[in-house]
Amino acid sequence: VNGKTGNLGNVVQIVRQKNKISVTSEKQFSKRYLKYLTKKYLKKNNLRDWLRVVASDKESYELRYFQISQDDEESDADE
Repeated sequence: VNGKTGNLGNVVQIVRQKNKISVTSEKQFSKRYLKYLTKKYLKKNNLRDWLRVVASDKESYELRYFQISQDDEESDADE
């Protein structure tokens, strides 16, 4: 905000409702920048290998686990 990093101030509000987090901004805040910040947070906390950021619709993102199929692992073990 105002050209300073790490300064959300009163312009950006983050609200948690059970398993949903809502980010509301009074100033222009791009969806792509929110995705960038989310990925940066996941990498910093070593969660990037387990979770990914997926656009669920035009106005929101979801965090989903990577799909690890057990069939592929079993076929590799057989060979």
